Amino acid sequence: MRLIALLCFFSCAAIAQNAAPGTQAAAPHEYLLKATPKTVAWGYYDAAAPPVLRIHSGDTVKFETLITNSPAGLEKAGLPPDQVQQSLRDIYKEVTNKGPGGHILDGPVYVEGAGPGDTLEVRIQKIELAIPYAYNAFGPTRGFLPEDFPYHRMKIIPLDGERMVAHFAPGIEIPLHPFFGSMGVAPPSDYGRIDSAPPGIHAGNMDNKELVAGSTLYLPVWAPGALFEIGDGHVGQGNGEVDITALETSLVGTLQFIVHKGTNQKYPRAETPTYYISMGFHPELYEATRIAVRQMIDFLVNEKHMSRDDAYMLTSVAGDVDVTELVDGSVGVHVMLPKSIFTK
Repeated sequence: MRLIALLCFFSCAAIAQNAAPGTQAAAPHEYLLKATPKTVAWGYYDAAAPPVLRIHSGDTVKFETLITNSPAGLEKAGLPPDQVQQSLRDIYKEVTNKGPGGHILDGPVYVEGAGPGDTLEVRIQKIELAIPYAYNAFGPTRGFLPEDFPYHRMKIIPLDGERMVAHFAPGIEIPLHPFFGSMGVAPPSDYGRIDSAPPGIHAGNMDNKELVAGSTLYLPVWAPGALFEIGDGHVGQGNGEVDITALETSLVGTLQFIVHKGTNQKYPRAETPTYYISMGFHPELYEATRIAVRQMIDFLVNEKHMSRDDAYMLTSVAGDVDVTELVDGSVGVHVMLPKSIFTK
């Protein structure tokens, strides 16, 4: 295995990749994965990508992720050069294996014991700010209204980590709710190397602002080891993400991974402490909505043991259908169903 920037908090001798194949670590371990030229996947998810870290079910990883922009782009927008992270400069200078997408993602992380037909449960325990700024930008061929805004603009937005607000403009403060725009696993091997931008059955660039600390993501596993990747830090976003960017920044996230064997889950889903969330992704909004609604019905049938008729009715009377994003190639829709309606 190639050298990785990795720290095991408990005991370096207990690092999972040094264990015998197929063995389970005696107790969960915690790891730190920094974003370096040797530990990132730039712009892709791929079942053939070599892992940069191997862990076991139950282990926790602290990911140091990077903003999705270039040092030159940030400086051109007015960011002082000394505020550009050195790790970002290193990656832009050294990484040549990149694309077709543009996201700098930590990983892949290989979860021992995870295989096709399983579910990878991702518990998002903590998300912290890494830098005191974010940006928002649009361009002439991107976003939901490119014909209305046929030019480039980028704005550096200061972040107040103590008050947890973004200073968007004089008199405008936006509350910060950090989340990762992209979290996903490798797609099936016959997909090959796929663009990091469109979300899909592998999850990926979901841009779902509900996935803050305390939420849990359930991902179907398509490749041995799952090959989890994470990045595209956001500290705020409106549903739709209409100009194609959120409050984009670098984040540090602590996530725990649990493997559930033989679930045959087919589509990503999530939950927060108060809601169940189903998802749908498709180039057409109507079809993405149909997928998300059907996924919620399937969840209620399989997990709550409801009839399909009752599940459809309950989704209609208690579920909120929201547009996640409109701009990532595949549109995202999610259905939110409150947990409080279930009395047992």
